[in-house]
Amino acid sequence: MSKRAVLEVIALDVEDAVAAQAGGADRLELVTDMAADGLTPAAATVTAIRAAVDIPVRVMLRLADGFAAGAVERLAAAACEMREAGAEEFVLGFLDGDGQVDLAAVERVAGELEGCRWTFHRAIDHAADRDALRKQLADFPGLDTYLTAGSARGVDVGVPVLCAEAGRRGEPGYGQQLLVGGGLRLEHVPVLLDEGIDAFHIGGAARPDGWSGPVSAEAVARWRSVLGS
Repeated sequence: MSKRAVLEVIALDVEDAVAAQAGGADRLELVTDMAADGLTPAAATVTAIRAAVDIPVRVMLRLADGFAAGAVERLAAAACEMREAGAEEFVLGFLDGDGQVDLAAVERVAGELEGCRWTFHRAIDHAADRDALRKQLADFPGLDTYLTAGSARGVDVGVPVLCAEAGRRGEPGYGQQLLVGGGLRLEHVPVLLDEGIDAFHIGGAARPDGWSGPVSAEAVARWRSVLGS
């Protein structure tokens, strides 16, 4: 029997979280302020969602739009606050002004996670050299996933890169799971599944009314059906 593909859904609040779980989501990415592409949520939201659902929740550690770390000590403090609120899994990723991974910032923030599992988010799609970034982070504690569209322009453009990276499993820097998101549509899924990609991330696709409306359990269920149960 084939392994069930992971479906991760962006949640902004408890209503989203409950609907996503009802529709068959395996995991949530918890953020606030999608106008800035997702920032660190309030600690109270983390606590409420952990009480409302029993699927894993990955909490964003990002304080401003863009991929610069900014105030690293504030990020480290946010990581501590999220853990105290009940967060056990995280999302982060920082680049410097040259598009290289900001190792100092990643080390400082991830150090506060003490081995908690985390995703390096779509900063990889904006990196000057994504292969070099992967190799620099190859053995980083807790890093088990890359959220990527394969391109800064989205999955439509990034499919060849995603398929190529899926084919490099086992190489240094390619041991983490590929979580595909960023303009992902249902029609992309069969090709990606055929390449052995087994994790998918949706945001707007789970919201028939756009970001002004809540997650729809029915929309999530359609994705669950296509990905298999």
